[in-house]
Amino acid sequence: MRRGANLPAIGGFNQAVLLDLVRREPEGLSRVELAERSGLASQTVSNVVRRLLELGLLREDGLRRNGPGKPRTILRLDTASRVAVGVHLDPTVITTALVGLDGRRIEARVERTPSAAEPERVVAGIVAGIEQLVERAGVPVERILGVGIAAPGPIDRDRGVVDDPPLLEGWHGVPLRDAIGEALGLPVALEKDVTAAVVGELWADRSGELDDFGFCYYGTGVGFGLAFDHQVMRGATANLGDIGHLRVRDGGPRCHCGASGCVGVAVAPATLVAEAVASGLLGALAHSEEPALVDAAAAELAALAAAGEPLALALVDRLAADLAEGVVQLANLLDLRRIVFGGPFWARFAPLALPRVRELVAASRANVLPHPLVLTSSAHADDAGAIGAACLVLDSVLAPHPSALLIARAG
Repeated sequence: MRRGANLPAIGGFNQAVLLDLVRREPEGLSRVELAERSGLASQTVSNVVRRLLELGLLREDGLRRNGPGKPRTILRLDTASRVAVGVHLDPTVITTALVGLDGRRIEARVERTPSAAEPERVVAGIVAGIEQLVERAGVPVERILGVGIAAPGPIDRDRGVVDDPPLLEGWHGVPLRDAIGEALGLPVALEKDVTAAVVGELWADRSGELDDFGFCYYGTGVGFGLAFDHQVMRGATANLGDIGHLRVRDGGPRCHCGASGCVGVAVAPATLVAEAVASGLLGALAHSEEPALVDAAAAELAALAAAGEPLALALVDRLAADLAEGVVQLANLLDLRRIVFGGPFWARFAPLALPRVRELVAASRANVLPHPLVLTSSAHADDAGAIGAACLVLDSVLAPHPSALLIARAG
């Protein structure tokens, strides 16, 4: 756990340290406990807490007696005092979420992604969706910390640009961050979708067990996010996680790269739907690249599998086998103890696919890890991208980052 510092120039960092400690303790903490856990002087804690109470970020919530002596006043995070907006742009759906300071969803909405070939129309839809969500929740604009956008890569994070994602035709250097920021008059952050999902998992974690983990994203495409020592890994250009060409199967559908067996095409919902159509399991109408049709057909396929239909079960089992093969390779390479699954399509298949992935990973002869590999579903289910995007804002404003400490000391 990070500890504070008693330098007056870094009050903002100390505020973040104390907020982070309180946020992670469901039962709340007293000023004495904050001093003990942070390493800050009692007077520093008192001064910082006073400021946080004035800002409305903390609230006093009753007394707790710890043995003889005066009862201690308990401090808790006022989760509704500020909010953040998160938007997940997937080629199939746009999910918008409003979250409190604890990273929990207050309101959310999901809508079909308009024609990806018209970025301006998509941007206008995102802006309108945010405005409608905020109005429905009755949140004053002054309580909104900002907007986070999770988008398919590649992105230019510094410039806020979405640059030619394979599944978003027509998105050539779209300045998504600035377009939304100018329309709303709010700070906006842009992040790759799998990275945003990792941020969301870290923000939601109260156990401390997610210091090192991978995030397997399953949406219209597939991706992989990563955290080490409670820090999100982004790569040289913030585009870490493109695993679409990881080979998981001999044969199989041919990828646009010219190879076969690439995980991106092997597990894609569109591939599963096409195979279901070819087997006669689904009607011919479902055999389409139209995202809305693929989405509806994938939901039907998942329902058939849940009902025990043999052909549907076989397709889900193959999905699990391909994911398990990819997971083993990634876990071996990165020495991971935990991998979390999530994304817009994951929740539908998870009840059947996750137990099977666990079985196959445990039985794999290629698994050379000297420890068990824990496989779980995201705390945010199919909202992982949107809630993670909102948590980008919370993390940038409220979390204690060593870089902020270094900048403050230099100043």
